[in-house]
Amino acid sequence: MPKKTNLILKVLLSAYLCLMSYYLYTHQYYNVDIEAYMGLLYKAEYPEMKIEEIHKKVFAELGEKRPGMFESDLSHEETAKGENTYYKIISESPAIFEEELQLFSVKPFYNFVNLLFFKAGFAASTSTFLISILSYALILWFVFLFLSKILNNHQLAFLLTLLLSLFKPLLESSRHASPDSLSCLLLLLSFYVFIIKRDLLIATIFAMLCILTRPEYFIFYSFIYILIFIQRRKLEIKNHEFTISFVYLFLSFGVVQYFNQISWSTLFMNQFTKVQLYPISNPDAFNFQDYLHFITSKILFEFNSSYFLLLLIFITVIVYNKFSFQKKNYVPYLFFGVIYLSIFLRFLIFPTMANRMMIGYYLIIILGLIYIQSSKEDLFKKLS
Repeated sequence: MPKKTNLILKVLLSAYLCLMSYYLYTHQYYNVDIEAYMGLLYKAEYPEMKIEEIHKKVFAELGEKRPGMFESDLSHEETAKGENTYYKIISESPAIFEEELQLFSVKPFYNFVNLLFFKAGFAASTSTFLISILSYALILWFVFLFLSKILNNHQLAFLLTLLLSLFKPLLESSRHASPDSLSCLLLLLSFYVFIIKRDLLIATIFAMLCILTRPEYFIFYSFIYILIFIQRRKLEIKNHEFTISFVYLFLSFGVVQYFNQISWSTLFMNQFTKVQLYPISNPDAFNFQDYLHFITSKILFEFNSSYFLLLLIFITVIVYNKFSFQKKNYVPYLFFGVIYLSIFLRFLIFPTMANRMMIGYYLIIILGLIYIQSSKEDLFKKLS
């Protein structure tokens, strides 16, 4: 009977995810970053095509999909000087558009998957947002598998998965042409394979792909590997296996940095201080005072507008209740501490806590808390 129930729930979940995917497909947001990812598509598929032709194709297609999306927006105060007119200028200048593409080329795996959809016959804009929709469905599928395993209750796992499917940051990321959903999927897969299957090699591959999708996850994985190193005997991981795995992660991050033509300081200014129309050929000089002022003015607001403070309350209550300091099991404290330290360091590099960019961290925290609440073992207990 339990196997039959599980099969029925999987069928129901599959049908639900198909319906949600169709809904998301028909309600895409078409955020402004989509034009850069489309440009990289045409550049990869047609290397001989001139930038003027690529520029024309991209903005003609988007003009049909969402007319007026690149008009000047003077309705809100600018964060970075020039941002309200930036995309209008790009839509009119192939030269500026060409340099902007480099800002988005640092996510090679996302662009590669995007290219596969494009080669399959989808339009450039459709290819770009299909990744987010498919990732949304797969995230929820693996969440269900994980919860079924740790709760040993398929009905409860199904209910929790449905609730998480309506989690605002997850829905928001699925409506954006961005690597947020794909990087979250790869992050969860790396943890799922490592914790459930205890396969370090496959987990390393997923972690590398996650970094090649969003390079800043290297910060988080670096701290996680420190925690794994501390627990390596319990995990039965040999030193040479651990070393090789981390070297591969480091190389994946190094590959992105090697081909990156834009410095962090220029990227920071472009997003938060002054838009760089020519970030490669003529970037403005970095001003440390501007950086420091922006960081100090935003840190409280950004953290308060995220879910991290609310989740920290649940972490404190649940973790302390299950693992008081007298029991001398510090792994859960270190695990969640690593997450928050990674988020803080990421903020210092890229000071925004946009919720769609944080879904990987959110889901790791939520699933970790569910695991702790359902088991008295530490987070590195073998489940299979």
